[in-house]
Amino acid sequence: MQSQDVAPRPAPDSGSASDPVVDVEQAEAALVEHYPRLVRLAYLVLPPGLGRNRRVLTAHALTQRALPRGRTATPVIPAQPDGREGDPGYAFVRLQVVRTALEAGLPLRRKAWPKRSQLPPLLPQVWGLRLFPRSGGADELALDQLLSALTGPARAAYVLRGLEKLPDSDVRGLLTAAGVADVDAALDEADSAQAEYALLDSPEFDPCSLQARPTDLMRRRQHMKAALAAAAAVAVCGALLGMPGDGWAPDGAAAPPYAQNPAAQAALDPALLVKVPAAAWESSARTDFSVWPARGDLTGDSALLRRALAVWARPGETVQVFATPGTPSGGPSGPPQLLYAGTVDNARVVILYDGLRIVRYAEPRDSTKGAALDFARVDGAGRAEASAVVLGRADGNIRYLTAPWVTKAADRDLLKPDSDATDLALTGGTTAPMAGPAQSGPCTSWNVLQLTDASGTRLLTDLGELVPARLTTGRPGSVKDASGAGALRAWAPYACSLGAMRSAGVRSVNAWAYAAQPLPDASGTATWVCTRAETWQGGGERVLAQFHTPGGRYGAVAAKAENVPACGAKDPQVLAGVLWKSGTGTWYLLAAGSRGTSSISASGGVRATANGNLLAAKAKQGAQAELKGTLEDGRAVSGLR
Repeated sequence: MQSQDVAPRPAPDSGSASDPVVDVEQAEAALVEHYPRLVRLAYLVLPPGLGRNRRVLTAHALTQRALPRGRTATPVIPAQPDGREGDPGYAFVRLQVVRTALEAGLPLRRKAWPKRSQLPPLLPQVWGLRLFPRSGGADELALDQLLSALTGPARAAYVLRGLEKLPDSDVRGLLTAAGVADVDAALDEADSAQAEYALLDSPEFDPCSLQARPTDLMRRRQHMKAALAAAAAVAVCGALLGMPGDGWAPDGAAAPPYAQNPAAQAALDPALLVKVPAAAWESSARTDFSVWPARGDLTGDSALLRRALAVWARPGETVQVFATPGTPSGGPSGPPQLLYAGTVDNARVVILYDGLRIVRYAEPRDSTKGAALDFARVDGAGRAEASAVVLGRADGNIRYLTAPWVTKAADRDLLKPDSDATDLALTGGTTAPMAGPAQSGPCTSWNVLQLTDASGTRLLTDLGELVPARLTTGRPGSVKDASGAGALRAWAPYACSLGAMRSAGVRSVNAWAYAAQPLPDASGTATWVCTRAETWQGGGERVLAQFHTPGGRYGAVAAKAENVPACGAKDPQVLAGVLWKSGTGTWYLLAAGSRGTSSISASGGVRATANGNLLAAKAKQGAQAELKGTLEDGRAVSGLR
């Protein structure tokens, strides 16, 4: 998260005689009337690094806490003669929202108590659901990336200009009242960003119009069962909590045990961990995580291994737990396999495998506080998917633990297919740190891990999870690793679209050039590519149909869908369309289907029909059309949206 130049909040005063006085009722009336706008303002000013769910809840919390405690004077900010800008109550609550949103982005300091706005909101809370605004298009995604690259004050200046339509003099006065130390620098930085103010009113940035998804259902069920078991034990005999045992200290950050049984205790015994011999993979018929040897300089540290097992079985309240979608986060059913135990940068790391999941336990080198637990589902992994695991991330860099059959590792920028890969040192299966893909800001590079073994070379990309995703190319059902020069050039225009697939439990992503379409103005031939992300859980697949014009650096997302068979091995058919503006200013609807499409028709804002798998028809800017296709076998297909 970027540091923000915000001065300490000035001490409250009674205000000058000329400042309008606002009481609680007046401020409440303004807040209720303009609540959606104030929440949108808070959401846009808050740092995107908080994540969409926490930004939504924090934006509502900050807005609801913006009321004054009594009568107070509004700041000296020029106001319009009428409307909300002339309302002192609105001016006051808007200032409070901007001020606390800027404070929420300040880094926590060891020697100072955190401000209330810097902590996760106590209220509102929605248990069992993740809330986030509706997804927008490529323009909204680009604007969100642009805002994330700005500092907090510059982001506030940009939003006040675009959303509130304030002149720079008013923005200057409001930011000064909000405690920004260097307002000129914030305005200059906002000037450097491309003005896309109309997009600020998009549903992408509306925290009052939300989508809901469940949190980890399996973990909630396990926690509920654990809570009921603990409550029953306390009700029957409180003395059970004082039973003799190893206690809290040896288990690090694990929660106190609520039950003991021989099978559970055996799974927590570090002496029973499975440790595969170093050369087992050479004679085994399997090439997956089950034949990885135990590596690292702390494989003999029984205390560390016990803490890792105990936290896995009973993560305490302070433990940060992350699980990829569809991955159960319960304890091991028996002694797991040890893949790694060692020191990585400033942490002690243990990686375990139970046949279904990879589990990574990490704790600071100097204490057990701040422990973290990550789960990733890997059942059915083959040689390609079991090639690497993330050991640690620090300062935008990633270290990997590679499979014992990997002979060479390198770092490659997927956006530069003609550049050579940079070799990475391999020490005991551990790679030297490499830069990860860009998390925010303009996508100017996309670094991937290139691994070589006896079976060939493959590319893996980090998508924010324990196991990197495999990159492939080709028609569904006959894909191959993206390793050759042709595959690298095929992936280059679409590398940045991988950012839309982060944290979704992705197993592999395939890029398939399913059609080539001559442009109507004879300026060349455009390429249609379908990228499909397959997941470990077998659901939640993400499909993007992308359109790439000759000479363009990036492909444009024309359509996207989730949980559809299109562009997959079971149904490789795909149909998508895009509005395209020619060099002469004429707009066209261009559509393309995969091989085997006998005709395409468009209805709605554009009416046209074409034989074959390509359609080009003149259209008006902003027109919306519905696409239908017919396959050679007579089956109908719909266009992706």
